[in-house]
Amino acid sequence: MSAPTAAPQPTTETDDTNVHVPNRRNVELGLLILALIIGMFAYANVDLAVLGELPANFLAVGAIFTLLLGGAHVAVRYLAPYADPFLLPAAALLNMLGLAMIRRLDLAEQQRAERAEIKAPSPDVIPQVTWTALALVLFVVILFVVHDHRRLQKYTYTCMVLGVLLLLSPLIPGLGTTVNGANLWIRLGPLSFQPSELAKILLTIFFAGYLVITRDSLALVRRKFLGLGIPRGRDLGPILVAWGVSMAVLVFQRDLGTALMFFGLFVVLLYVATQRRSWLVIGGGLFVIGAVLGYFAFGHVRLRVQVWLDTWTYANDQGYQIAQSLFGLANGGLLGTGLGQGYPQFVPFAKTDFITAALGEELGVTGFMAILTIYGIMIERGLRTAIAVRDPFGKLLAVGFATVIGLQLFVVIGGVTRLIPLTGLTTPFLSYGGSALVANWMMIAFLMRISDRARSPLPDGTVDASGRLS
Repeated sequence: MSAPTAAPQPTTETDDTNVHVPNRRNVELGLLILALIIGMFAYANVDLAVLGELPANFLAVGAIFTLLLGGAHVAVRYLAPYADPFLLPAAALLNMLGLAMIRRLDLAEQQRAERAEIKAPSPDVIPQVTWTALALVLFVVILFVVHDHRRLQKYTYTCMVLGVLLLLSPLIPGLGTTVNGANLWIRLGPLSFQPSELAKILLTIFFAGYLVITRDSLALVRRKFLGLGIPRGRDLGPILVAWGVSMAVLVFQRDLGTALMFFGLFVVLLYVATQRRSWLVIGGGLFVIGAVLGYFAFGHVRLRVQVWLDTWTYANDQGYQIAQSLFGLANGGLLGTGLGQGYPQFVPFAKTDFITAALGEELGVTGFMAILTIYGIMIERGLRTAIAVRDPFGKLLAVGFATVIGLQLFVVIGGVTRLIPLTGLTTPFLSYGGSALVANWMMIAFLMRISDRARSPLPDGTVDASGRLS
């Protein structure tokens, strides 16, 4: 008689990363400490290089970030113990590097004002620290309030209505305001806000919920052309509506970046939901049509393309920004000039649209690639979360948030390096701006909630509706 088989022992390992669940939070804590050290070193190095002394608020900023990141870690440990351990440290490191560069540009503005004997502008690093604190508070609130991401599916069409209203709100007379030629902002007293940043979260939830319901009909194929399945004519409506809304954003708000991001997001989610390559071909065709129409119909689009194709002809006027960006990147070389030792202040809007060019000059190609690697880790972990979760809504939601971050990064870096025409989007977590920072941290919170739900075991070893098994 054979020996009895030993009963299977419970295991704490539920992730394909071979990180035990009790240790996952310790890995996160270690990475957060490393991010804090790197971020504060960068912040201190800026003042040491420019002024020869530590920042006057160095200890205060260090204490604030220690409390904020420590509080976020404790919240994750208790509210989402099975969540991905890399997302929070990656976002924290990018956020702190952005703060260091904003501080660097603040010092350059102060020195310029002293030489011109005029009043120095208010530093932007303090408001950015305040927005970071608010963003991390909302990060914890989302983890506390949203216990199960699947409940968001009930608000699919509510999110659609709110998202569209937010997109259109800058067009309301007396509420919207124009900044650098684009109607993207609403102003309430002394505060201004970019509603499209919150709209991208709401519309991602809507796209995910809508495609879960309609994916079967959208995946139907009646005929093929050149090996591609062609969907039914009546099923082309959703992508045509998304294309039309994107064109409307381009026309009325003069925002090429947001139009590209929303349409690209919908096409990616449509492909993931249906697994039909034909949707990518149709989406690409509509993008080409929209690009051609935009070029011939709108002067601002045509100007951006012309500056992209022949930057040096326009280097003294419309192309000055991208020309200065390329000069800065070239000056940085392989290893960079060093934090505080370059000339990033010569690039217009270096704190927002072109903060990656500023970092590329002072950190060099090596530092630039390191920053891109951190973004790559963040996007990869978001897509890994989509693979781990079993329910279709959670899968599309995770892919959607990872795609939003990836698309923003592509159009920003592509514009700064002259790979594609400039679009005007901000770099996630790095750029100055409260609305974008808050929205990006909220997306990280949702991704961590989905990853926790995907990997957390059930007490009785049964499988729930999302396919989780203890």
